[in-house]
Amino acid sequence: MIDSVNRRTLMRGAVASALGISSLSALAAEPASPTPTGTLKGNIRHSVARWTFDFLSVDELSRVVKRLGFSAIDLVGPKEWHILKQHGVDSSMCNGAELNLEDGWGDDKFHKPLIDSYRKHIDLVSDAGYKNLICFSGNKRGKDPEEGLKNATKGLKQILSQAEKRGVIIQMELFNSKVNHPDYFADNSAWGIELCKRIDSPNFKLLYDIYHMQISEGDIIRTIQNNHQYFGHYHTAGVPGRNEIDDTQELYYPAIVRAIHATGFKGYVAQEFMPKRATDKEKVESLQAAIRICDV
Repeated sequence: MIDSVNRRTLMRGAVASALGISSLSALAAEPASPTPTGTLKGNIRHSVARWTFDFLSVDELSRVVKRLGFSAIDLVGPKEWHILKQHGVDSSMCNGAELNLEDGWGDDKFHKPLIDSYRKHIDLVSDAGYKNLICFSGNKRGKDPEEGLKNATKGLKQILSQAEKRGVIIQMELFNSKVNHPDYFADNSAWGIELCKRIDSPNFKLLYDIYHMQISEGDIIRTIQNNHQYFGHYHTAGVPGRNEIDDTQELYYPAIVRAIHATGFKGYVAQEFMPKRATDKEKVESLQAAIRICDV
């Protein structure tokens, strides 16, 4: 069996060979194709999820996003923040405090380790000069929605005073439980919004994942218009399949992002699609195309 480090090295070499370049770093060094307007408009703060482009190192992905005209990456943890800082790239949604996606705030048996971890990471995020820290409701495991709300409210209130003092926003991501995350508590916007109301802190928001909420409930634009005050961050992806946000899928992102912008939103819209194009060079081109689509 090949160990993980050597396997990664071999895979990266194979990709580079297939692209006819000496290393994947060349992807970051290539000139960007001109956008229709030459540069990004500046109305939307763009980002990209690190995990969906993990065929690139954080260093390489940082170079790519700068080449494409924006400067933020989602879901990077403390051990790699120094790489972002070398490139002047923001950690637009920090992670690392969570236990996992299933053991979350909706179940009070996980509160002690969660509180300890989030108190530590709130300080790390603030000291690094970042703002957003992701969290998860976790799974129901037989609990009803009201019990999950009570548990999450009780647990999160124990870290929110620290978050408020340190200027960190805790953001709970909404997932669908139909396709990707069975049994997840926060699988609809109404549950998350009610949690925001009960916590009643400007430092607790929802990460409104457009892909997930299209699967769960649809009515994306109306939901954003009516409840934008509770949404602190947005994720994109195509439905169905979590692939490119082009005309192969059912969501029309220019209208969605215009609706987000019309609310006065000043946070990030992060691409979280899984590119399905054949080569890694083409996958980077998919990212460039997605940024254009969302640059309203």
